Amino acid sequence: MKNKNILIILPVNNFNEQEFVITKTVLSRAGFNLFIASDAPSLCYGDKRLKVKPDINFYNISEPNFCGIVFIGGKGAREYWNNESLHLIINKFNKAGKIVAAICAAPVILANAGILNNLNAVCFPTAKNELTKSGAVYVDEPVVISKNIITAKDYNAAEEFAFNIVSIDN
Repeated sequence: MKNKNILIILPVNNFNEQEFVITKTVLSRAGFNLFIASDAPSLCYGDKRLKVKPDINFYNISEPNFCGIVFIGGKGAREYWNNESLHLIINKFNKAGKIVAAICAAPVILANAGILNNLNAVCFPTAKNELTKSGAVYVDEPVVISKNIITAKDYNAAEEFAFNIVSIDN
């Protein structure tokens, strides 16, 4: 049986709740086993104060246990733009050809990890300069797929984003 474990990375504070709930719902219905990861000491807080308890800390992520990694955006994702631990994890997933997905402000994390060099990608418009200065080619579309990497603009694209994660896995 194909590995259906997928990792969802949540910022400690101010993650976009709509992106999280929509993505989580679509992936769950498609049969994925979801694991929430963060560097939060206890709970992650959404932009409307939804509380989510992470299952895994960044330091305990083992890439072989998962078929992909998904970064949820929101203002809090900016705290992870230059997180070296996440950059190493992203590169492991990417080198293994696994799903690497990010929405809203989170695609900048992928760009700063070096995996979007000369690849098409999208992010929340206010983060566009950060995305492109790390070598990504900004494309103004709701969702962009480049190989095993999926990026999405914002919460309005969350459903399409999640369905693309499902389809790339099949």
